Amino acid sequence: QVQLVESGGGLVQPGGSLRLSCAASASIFRSRPLAWYRQAPGKQRDLVASITGSGTTDYVDPVKGRFTISRDNAKRTVDLQMNSLKPEDTGVYYCNVDGRWLTLWDWGQGTQVTVSS
Repeated sequence: QVQLVESGGGLVQPGGSLRLSCAASASIFRSRPLAWYRQAPGKQRDLVASITGSGTTDYVDPVKGRFTISRDNAKRTVDLQMNSLKPEDTGVYYCNVDGRWLTLWDWGQGTQVTVSS
């Protein structure tokens, strides 16, 4: 089973930036479409950004133009650069395969992002 380890979260003021990173334990990571998910307090976990094995990206409307997903297949990492952060971006962020196409792997511990003044 693939292990996923997310990092990079923290407390940031509105308008600030954070870069999240996710490392995977297995080489099968390299060929899979990947995604970042967000679970806001009291809400379900939702996909916010995805990237195919060849690098095509997709974003939900609320984060378009502010978030950028990228991957490094050699390092088995997927990152999420988050700019112009808003309080509504607050939540625990997780990476996984793109669940619209693949069965999800076991979730990692996630990384907390809090946007507050």
